[in-house]
Amino acid sequence: MVVRAKGDRIGFARVREEFALPTDFPEDVLAEADRAAGAWRDTGRDDATDLPLVTIDPPGSRDLDQAMAVERVGAGFRVHYAIADLGAFVTPGGALDREVRRRGQTIYLPDGNVPLHPGVLSEGAASLLPGQVTPAALWTLDCDSDGLLEHADVRRAFVRSQARLDYDTVQRSFADRTAHPAIQELPAIGRLRRERALERGAVELQLPDQDVEANGDGWRLVLRPRTEVDAWNAEISLLTGMAAAKLMLDAGVGILRTLPDPENGAVKWLRRSARSLGITWPRAMDAAKLLAGLDPDRPEALALFMDATRLLRGAGYTVFDGAAPRLTTHAGIAAPYAHVTAPLRRLVDRFGAEICLAVAADRPVPEWVRSALPELPTLMAGSDTLAARVDKACLDQTEAWVLAGRIGQEFDAIVLRSEGGSSDVFVTHPPVIAKCADGNLPEGETVRVRLTQADADARKVVFERVDGSEEER
Repeated sequence: MVVRAKGDRIGFARVREEFALPTDFPEDVLAEADRAAGAWRDTGRDDATDLPLVTIDPPGSRDLDQAMAVERVGAGFRVHYAIADLGAFVTPGGALDREVRRRGQTIYLPDGNVPLHPGVLSEGAASLLPGQVTPAALWTLDCDSDGLLEHADVRRAFVRSQARLDYDTVQRSFADRTAHPAIQELPAIGRLRRERALERGAVELQLPDQDVEANGDGWRLVLRPRTEVDAWNAEISLLTGMAAAKLMLDAGVGILRTLPDPENGAVKWLRRSARSLGITWPRAMDAAKLLAGLDPDRPEALALFMDATRLLRGAGYTVFDGAAPRLTTHAGIAAPYAHVTAPLRRLVDRFGAEICLAVAADRPVPEWVRSALPELPTLMAGSDTLAARVDKACLDQTEAWVLAGRIGQEFDAIVLRSEGGSSDVFVTHPPVIAKCADGNLPEGETVRVRLTQADADARKVVFERVDGSEEER
C-alpha cells in the first residue's frame, strides 16, 4: 500500500530538523573539495586500470566505495579489491578534514542522504564510477583452495571500474550463467569464506531489510530478503577487514572494530528461546551453526534471529599504539577485524586505510593518523548512534503513514519478542514491525492483531491481539 503524504509530510524534513542534520557543507569545505576533485594528489601510484573491476551496490548508488575482481590462481583464488582512496583528496587538518570528522558518516534517509563528503567527491571524483580513472587503495588477497587467506597486500593505484552492477541483477546473472567475468568466481570464494566463518563461530542473522521506497508522491515499505550475492559480497569485505586487522596488529598500531564475547546469560536466554519456539538445538552445536541452518522464511526462525541480536550488543572501536589491546576480536565475526572498505561513507575507514598502506609499504604510519586515533572511537560512536536514531525515525514515520486510515483493521502478525508489558510483532503486508499491547504472546507464532494506533506525529504504531478466530467471533 502507498500513502500519499500531505503537506510537509511529503518528505522527511521533520526528521532532519529534529536531529539537526546539516543541509549543506560550509563554503570553505566545498571550495576545498572542488579543488581536490580537479587536481587530486598523485602519491606515486601503480597503474592498475587494466584490472577488470566491477562494483556491486544498490540500484542508483553513486557513492561507490568498492570494486572487485576475483580469479582462480592454481587451486586457490586471488581477489583484487579496490577501495576508494580519500587520502588523495582530503588534506589532513584542512577544512574538509575537520568537517568530515564532525559528521562521522553518511546518514541515509529515504528522500536523500546527508553525505560524509561533498558530492563532487563522494559521487564524483573519489567514487569508483565505471569508466573513470580513480585513485584507490588496491588490496590483493590470495586464498587457498579452502578459502583461507594466505597473503594480503595493499598499495596505492589507479583503477578503472568496468561496470556498475546491483545485487538483484548480479543474482539473476548467476542463475542464467551470464555473470560478468570479473565475478564469475565470486560464488565459489563466497561459499568457502562463509564455511570458514561458520567454523570460526561467526554469527550471521538472516533478517530481511525493511526499506522505505518512494512511489509517486508517497512512500511504501518493502521487505528485501538477504540474497546469496549479499552474503558473498559481504564476505569479500570481511576478508579485507580481517586482513587489515592483521596488518595493524602485526605493526602494533591501529583501530579495530571489536565486540566482546556475549555473556553466558545471553546464550542461555537464546537457548531458552529456541526451546520455547520448538527449535532443536543440540548441546554440542554453537549458536553460529544453529542460526545458519534455520530457514529465514519460517516465523520461528525470524523470532530467534531477533532474540539473537542480544549476542551482538556492545560493538565499539579499540585503538592501540604500542601495547597490544586487551580486546582484539569481534565476537560476531569471530576474528580480529577493522573497518577499511567504506571510506566514502565512514570516517574511520580513511584512517584504517592509511595505517595499512604505510605498514604494507614498510613506512612509518603518518603522525597525523596516529594523533587522530584516540578521538576516533568517540566520533564514530556518536555518528553510529545518530545514524541508528535517524533510521528508526524514518521507518517509524513511514509505518505510521502507511497504516494511517486503517485503525480497526485486522492483520496476521508473527510474534518476534515478548517481554515486559508488550510484544514486538511483524505484520508482513505491509511489512511493519510494531508493538502489540500484550506481553504474553507466544514467540514465533502467528496471531491475529488489530490496529489501534497509527500516529504520524508521534511516529507510533500499536496493535492489540484479537481474541479467537473469525469463526469464534
